[in-house]
Amino acid sequence: MSLRSGASCTVRGVDGAVYHFGQYELDTDRRRLSHAGQQVRVEPQAVDLLCHLVRHRDRVVPGSELIGLMGQGRTVSEAALATCLRTARQAIGDTGTRQEFIRTVRRRGYQFVGHATVAPVVPPTAPVAASSTASAEADHEVIRFCRSADGTRIAYATAGEGPPLVKTANWMTHLDLDRTTPMWAHWFDGLTRGRRLVRYDERGCGLSEWVPARFTLDDLVDDLDSVVGSVGLARFPLLGVSQGGAVAVAYAARHPERVSRLVLTAAYARGQMVRADSAAERDAAEVDLNIARAGWRSQDSSFLRYFASQFLADSTPAEWDAFAAYQRQTTSPANGLRFIEEFARIDVSAIAHRVTCPTLIIHARDDARVPVSQALELAALIPDSRLVLLESRNHLFTAAEPAWPAFLSHLDTFLSE
Repeated sequence: MSLRSGASCTVRGVDGAVYHFGQYELDTDRRRLSHAGQQVRVEPQAVDLLCHLVRHRDRVVPGSELIGLMGQGRTVSEAALATCLRTARQAIGDTGTRQEFIRTVRRRGYQFVGHATVAPVVPPTAPVAASSTASAEADHEVIRFCRSADGTRIAYATAGEGPPLVKTANWMTHLDLDRTTPMWAHWFDGLTRGRRLVRYDERGCGLSEWVPARFTLDDLVDDLDSVVGSVGLARFPLLGVSQGGAVAVAYAARHPERVSRLVLTAAYARGQMVRADSAAERDAAEVDLNIARAGWRSQDSSFLRYFASQFLADSTPAEWDAFAAYQRQTTSPANGLRFIEEFARIDVSAIAHRVTCPTLIIHARDDARVPVSQALELAALIPDSRLVLLESRNHLFTAAEPAWPAFLSHLDTFLSE
């Protein structure tokens, strides 16, 4: 696929309409809010609530109805509804006292009272020439939603044509933004080449639900299982990147009949707190975790730049700042802190030996985020595995470095065997 203007992305919505009110535009098909032509970053659940209120602007919507919308069968508190309403109001310039668009109707509920005009979304109907079918299919990505075992909403996407490749979710992705983000665009390009790529946003991240009840390894494995079940895949190769590698290992160990081949890159079996074997290492890990806690809470720019440098060690300060800005679009500071703490304690070392499929482990020799010792440990734990070390300092391979085409070459060869 080539990233160019006109590449399309479709989110299956409810009423397929675009609403205009004030300087705002709400696309319910893509679940996107814009202000004066610029996208407004909003938690997905708040967008859902806003879409519901706008669609039903002809009546007062009871709070119980909105709680039902948020919960989808789960118990949701009135405090959670109040938080979600506050987020939606802030996104469109309202407050609890300044209710230009969303009005509280005492003892009855809430009503969207702004003047809104609506235009239907008309899908393209022009036929695609046979010679351009492959590139058109690669450019066209469909985003859908499913529910995990605990009811958490997970966003997933399929793109490309050919045999499937499933990529586990990893932190800092956004299905609607990744294809044009320098950090991920080349990954999308390379992974859809001759394949049907299935990917999804992690719970708490991107278009998936930002306030899940739990965030354990079992939950992450259930999320993956829900996605492949929704896509209808019986057996498939699985790619795990960074902490998504631990999820991929756990899934392959629990479902050996479903995973045909496993590819792990920048991955690890044990998080930083788990792999600290001595008191000194545990103290150092705790110091790192405390720095991360303080940095995520304050959103201090120097911490965010330092954090970005661990992922992209050979990039420039401007690129680290762009990484930090993208990070803010993909999740909340509270979730960022939650991810850091959960991933520091992840551990699949006791079940990795149960992976029975052929496994390819690719790692940067000088990875600044996850030391190469973690790749060596994975290779020792997984029986039918092979290890490839590439010359790089980056945790995530960049488009400009020699390690990137080398990674794709090893991946293509392994999956075609």
